[in-house]
Parts: sequence; C-alpha cells; structure tokens
Amino acid sequence: MQLRFDTYKPEYAEAFKILNLHWLEKYFVVEPHDKEVLSDPEQFIIKPGGEIIVVKYKNIVAGVVALMPDENGIFELTKMAVDPDLRGQKIGQQLLTYTLDFARQKGLDQLILYSNRKLENAIYLYRKYGFEEIPLEQPTPYLRADIKMKLNL
Repeated sequence: MQLRFDTYKPEYAEAFKILNLHWLEKYFVVEPHDKEVLSDPEQFIIKPGGEIIVVKYKNIVAGVVALMPDENGIFELTKMAVDPDLRGQKIGQQLLTYTLDFARQKGLDQLILYSNRKLENAIYLYRKYGFEEIPLEQPTPYLRADIKMKLNL
C-alpha cells in the first residue's frame, strides 16, 4: 500500500473533521471542545504552533492526527482517525510512526494523549509505541477520557 504523508493545508480541513466525527459519534458524543477544534483547526491547532499530519492513499485522505500544544507548551497527540473503509491495513501504525518521527524532528521531548479504555485497539497501539499511563487530572479536558498517557521522545 503506497501512502503519502503531508502536513495541514486548508483543503484537508473537511476530511480532518469528517474522519474524527465518525469515531466520536460511533463511540462517544461530540463534546463542545471537539466541535470547536474540528470546525476551525487552523485557529485551535495550527496558529498556536501545532500541526496536523495527513496520510493519503491514492487521492483520498486515509488518516489524520494532530499535535496540539497546551498552555504549558506540552504537545498532545490528538484527533487521530483512519478512514473506516481503510481500517485493518496498518495505516494507523504508519501514521503514528511518521508522527512520532515528525515530533522528534521538531524537537519535542514528550507527547501526551487522552483516550478511553473502551478503544482497546488504540490503547494497544499507543502502548506498543511506548506510551505509558500517567495520572489523569481532574477535571479532564475531555469527558470521555479515562486514561492519560505520555511518551518521552
């Protein structure tokens, strides 16, 4: 499978939103913060110094993920999604590998993420790549979050 990686361009905004809404609506509920970020990724991710990585297969966006800085300058790996029609082909693994390399090249020293244990495949993937569980603060940034993980790069 020939994949091509790219960074955010405005033409990817709709795919970023649609791919993420799919898994959020399937497993959870779309929270107000999700709506904000997905409706204006440039304002909430790009302008504060973050990045969105896009993986394309043929001419379609097959997957997306964001590196979003928080108020302390720590980057959150967030909004990772793969096209449901292309799942099971290790696109998520390749996207995560590329994103971790990208983060290292940008000089980031750690990443955090929030997830939910019900997303067993995602948690397995994060652990496989070295993410370790750390205490989850209260209140959490996401109502659905029941696990927080960190990776030192």
